This record gives sequence, structure tokens and C-alpha cells, in this order.
Amino acid sequence: MKRILIADDHAVVRSGLRAIVETQSNWIVAGEATNGEQAVGLAVETMSDIVIVDYSMPLMNGLEVSRRLKALDLRTEVLILTMHEDEELLSEAVLAGVRGFLFKSNAKKHLISAIEALLDGRPYFTSALVEKLLHDYQLNKHGRSDMLLTSREQSVVQLIAEGHTNRSMSVILKLSVKTVETHRASAMRKLGMSSTAELVRYAIRKKLVVP
Repeated sequence: MKRILIADDHAVVRSGLRAIVETQSNWIVAGEATNGEQAVGLAVETMSDIVIVDYSMPLMNGLEVSRRLKALDLRTEVLILTMHEDEELLSEAVLAGVRGFLFKSNAKKHLISAIEALLDGRPYFTSALVEKLLHDYQLNKHGRSDMLLTSREQSVVQLIAEGHTNRSMSVILKLSVKTVETHRASAMRKLGMSSTAELVRYAIRKKLVVP
């Protein structure tokens, strides 16, 4: 029996995903999470084979969930779901160790195939984003400054946009306050920004948070 964890902050989405997963007799929904931190905890607790996680999650996004699980060396594959047709997300997902990436609009049609691929040790990426990503690399368009942010800096920017203080970010990310401040300053320098408001606008524009 394969254990599937569903992580999304919208109950109606979780319900829809559960209905699809439960059509397979050898799969079971091991649990449901409403934020990224809870998703990591439940994945460890339930020893889930697959974590289906929304990219835009409170506390930590889907990419940070993947990074945490990879750091714990679990045999858990992550399938990112997103409503944003943005090739940069796919590039960031690959760097975070994600092997499954799917549009929410295609979930009903492709979710089972995506999970089957991951359970079989094969990656599954939505073809539309792969084509866009290849096209961008061929045209050498990945020189933008925001692509220079490290994964940790992106996590800090997201938490800033969600209203967290340096101290609360240090608890969530398990870093010292000084290290959080360093990541914050580095992100602002790379992005050429000088205020928290600018970081918030950037996070909204990059879909790290939903306004």
C-alpha cells in the first residue's frame, strides 16, 4: 500500500486531490497538511511515499518542503502542484530536488500518471513548462538578478512577505537570527532593494505569496 500525503491550504483542493488518489486501490491518503511546516512533520510521521504539495504554501513553500525532506534523507518524492505557468518555478524546483511538477489545471487528467511515475522512480514534469524552460536556456535568458538568489534567501523573502520577524524566521528555518539577517541583507543587495515593502512586492510578483 503506497502512502500519499496531500498538502494544500485550500480544503476544496485537498478534497479534490483525495478523491483522485482514492480511485487507486493500492494507494492511501496518509494525511492532509495546510502549511509547509505541517507537511514536513506529517511526511516524517507517516513515512509517506509521495507528498503532493502546493507551491504557494504558508510558512514554507513547496520547494522548501522538498529541501527539508531531502535533508532528512527520506525516501519520499515530492510532486509540486502550481497554478502559475512560470518556467522559473520549474528551474527552481529541479534545484530543490523536486522530481514531479504539475499544473493544478491538469491535475485531474495527469495526477495519477505523475504519482505512478514517481513511485516507479521516474521524474514527471508537465511538458508545457519543460518546453518553455528549454526555450529560455537556448536563448540565454536566465541572466536576471532574481535567479541569483539562493534557495535560503528565497525562503527568507517569502517569510518576510508573510509578515514574520527575524526571530520567528529563525525558528521556522532553524537558523540563528544573525544568519537570517545575513540572508535578508544578501537578498536585498542582489535584488537592488532597500525596503521591506519592495521585498513584499517582489514576493507577490514571483508568486512566493498570494496577496
